[in-house]
Amino acid sequence: MSYKVAVASNDGKFVNEHFGRAEKFMIYEIYDDGTYKFLETRDSSISCIGEGNNQNARSKVIDLISDVKTVLVANVGPGAIDDLINNNIKPYATSFDIDSALNELIKLDNKN
Repeated sequence: MSYKVAVASNDGKFVNEHFGRAEKFMIYEIYDDGTYKFLETRDSSISCIGEGNNQNARSKVIDLISDVKTVLVANVGPGAIDDLINNNIKPYATSFDIDSALNELIKLDNKN
């Protein structure tokens, strides 16, 4: 059974964007055999604006990626972590290039 992953990247090469600052998410499909394929880029709005609770903006971003199982980000705040998990999306923070990050995710998923 395949699943989708959202990757926060501003250059298409590295996982280098904070969840709340991501202006786009690259969507990948991961297959049972450990391979993956790029599907699309989804434009997003920044959900971390200044100080305080940005719940409405964050909810819109989570809705945008609601069909993914996992989101790979450079960083993510505790409120966003809770909201992602409550929406059945696992957040993983990493600074790898996208291919290495996806391969590490596949290894982790195969252990579980």
